[in-house]
Amino acid sequence: MIRKVLMAAAVLVVGAGSAFAAGKQDFDLVNKTGYPIEEVYVAPSSSDDWQEDVLGQDILENGKKVHIRFNRATKTCKWDLKVVYSDKETAEWEEFDLCETSKIIIKYDRKSGETSAEYE
Repeated sequence: MIRKVLMAAAVLVVGAGSAFAAGKQDFDLVNKTGYPIEEVYVAPSSSDDWQEDVLGQDILENGKKVHIRFNRATKTCKWDLKVVYSDKETAEWEEFDLCETSKIIIKYDRKSGETSAEYE
Protein backbone atom coordinates (compact mmCIF):
# COMPACT_ATOMS: atom_id res chain seq x y z
CA MET A 1 0.00 0.00 0.00
CA ILE A 2 2.80 2.42 0.89
CA ARG A 3 4.48 1.65 -2.46
CA LYS A 4 1.28 2.59 -4.31
CA VAL A 5 1.01 5.90 -2.46
CA LEU A 6 4.66 6.73 -3.16
CA MET A 7 4.34 5.86 -6.85
CA ALA A 8 1.17 7.94 -7.22
CA ALA A 9 2.99 10.90 -5.71
CA ALA A 10 6.02 10.46 -7.97
CA VAL A 11 4.45 11.59 -11.25
CA LEU A 12 2.91 15.04 -11.62
CA VAL A 13 1.55 16.99 -14.59
CA VAL A 14 2.20 20.65 -15.46
CA GLY A 15 0.55 23.10 -13.12
CA ALA A 16 1.61 21.24 -9.99
CA GLY A 17 2.56 23.29 -6.99
CA SER A 18 5.96 24.89 -6.67
CA ALA A 19 6.71 22.67 -3.69
CA PHE A 20 8.15 20.18 -6.19
CA ALA A 21 11.27 20.99 -8.15
CA ALA A 22 11.85 19.49 -11.59
CA GLY A 23 13.01 15.91 -11.64
CA LYS A 24 15.59 14.62 -14.07
CA GLN A 25 12.86 12.36 -15.51
CA ASP A 26 10.61 15.27 -16.63
CA PHE A 27 9.58 15.03 -20.28
CA ASP A 28 7.21 16.42 -22.90
CA LEU A 29 4.69 13.98 -24.37
CA VAL A 30 3.62 14.99 -27.88
CA ASN A 31 0.51 13.53 -29.55
CA LYS A 32 0.91 13.19 -33.32
CA THR A 33 -1.45 10.24 -33.72
CA GLY A 34 -4.40 12.02 -35.31
CA TYR A 35 -6.57 11.07 -32.33
CA PRO A 36 -7.23 12.53 -28.86
CA ILE A 37 -5.59 10.77 -25.92
CA GLU A 38 -7.80 10.59 -22.84
CA GLU A 39 -5.45 8.88 -20.39
CA VAL A 40 -1.69 8.67 -19.86
CA TYR A 41 -0.03 6.36 -17.37
CA VAL A 42 3.64 6.37 -16.42
CA ALA A 43 5.03 3.69 -14.11
CA PRO A 44 8.47 2.45 -13.15
CA SER A 45 9.48 -0.44 -15.38
CA SER A 46 9.92 -2.58 -12.26
CA SER A 47 6.26 -2.04 -11.27
CA ASP A 48 3.21 -4.05 -12.31
CA ASP A 49 0.77 -1.23 -11.52
CA TRP A 50 -0.05 1.75 -13.75
CA GLN A 51 -1.18 3.99 -10.87
CA GLU A 52 -3.26 7.06 -11.73
CA ASP A 53 -3.90 8.79 -15.05
CA VAL A 54 -1.44 11.72 -15.08
CA LEU A 55 -3.73 13.74 -17.36
CA GLY A 56 -6.49 13.72 -14.75
CA GLN A 57 -9.56 15.32 -16.34
CA ASP A 58 -7.61 16.71 -19.30
CA ILE A 59 -7.43 15.34 -22.85
CA LEU A 60 -4.26 15.48 -24.95
CA GLU A 61 -5.55 16.54 -28.35
CA ASN A 62 -3.75 15.65 -31.58
CA GLY A 63 -0.87 18.04 -32.26
CA LYS A 64 -0.62 19.10 -28.59
CA LYS A 65 1.89 18.29 -25.88
CA VAL A 66 1.88 17.96 -22.13
CA HIS A 67 4.85 18.34 -19.83
CA ILE A 68 5.02 15.51 -17.33
CA ARG A 69 6.89 16.30 -14.15
CA PHE A 70 8.43 14.12 -11.49
CA ASN A 71 9.31 14.91 -7.92
CA ARG A 72 13.02 15.66 -7.87
CA ALA A 73 13.50 13.00 -5.19
CA THR A 74 12.50 10.32 -7.71
CA LYS A 75 15.55 8.17 -8.51
CA THR A 76 14.22 5.59 -11.00
CA CYS A 77 15.22 6.20 -14.64
CA LYS A 78 13.45 3.32 -16.47
CA TRP A 79 9.72 3.99 -16.96
CA ASP A 80 6.88 2.44 -18.95
CA LEU A 81 4.25 4.50 -20.76
CA LYS A 82 0.63 3.69 -21.59
CA VAL A 83 -1.87 5.85 -23.47
CA VAL A 84 -5.62 5.35 -23.86
CA TYR A 85 -7.36 6.93 -26.84
CA SER A 86 -10.90 8.31 -26.89
CA ASP A 87 -12.13 5.03 -28.47
CA LYS A 88 -10.51 3.14 -25.52
CA GLU A 89 -7.78 1.58 -27.70
CA THR A 90 -4.44 1.50 -25.89
CA ALA A 91 -0.74 1.57 -26.72
CA GLU A 92 2.13 0.71 -24.36
CA TRP A 93 5.90 1.09 -24.38
CA GLU A 94 8.47 -0.27 -21.96
CA GLU A 95 11.71 0.96 -20.45
CA PHE A 96 12.06 4.55 -21.57
CA ASP A 97 15.18 5.94 -19.91
CA LEU A 98 13.61 9.18 -18.72
CA CYS A 99 16.90 10.34 -17.23
CA GLU A 100 18.14 10.60 -20.85
CA THR A 101 14.85 11.50 -22.60
CA SER A 102 13.28 14.96 -22.72
CA LYS A 103 10.56 14.36 -25.32
CA ILE A 104 8.42 11.41 -26.42
CA ILE A 105 6.44 11.80 -29.65
CA ILE A 106 3.63 9.31 -30.23
CA LYS A 107 2.62 8.65 -33.84
CA TYR A 108 0.05 6.44 -35.54
CA ASP A 109 0.45 5.04 -39.05
CA ARG A 110 -3.05 4.52 -40.45
CA LYS A 111 -1.76 2.42 -43.33
CA SER A 112 -0.06 -0.17 -41.11
CA GLY A 113 -2.26 0.33 -38.05
CA GLU A 114 0.86 0.66 -35.90
CA THR A 115 1.44 3.16 -33.09
CA SER A 116 5.04 4.16 -32.49
CA ALA A 117 7.00 6.37 -30.14
CA GLU A 118 10.07 8.44 -30.99
CA TYR A 119 12.13 10.00 -28.28
CA GLU A 120 14.78 12.67 -27.89
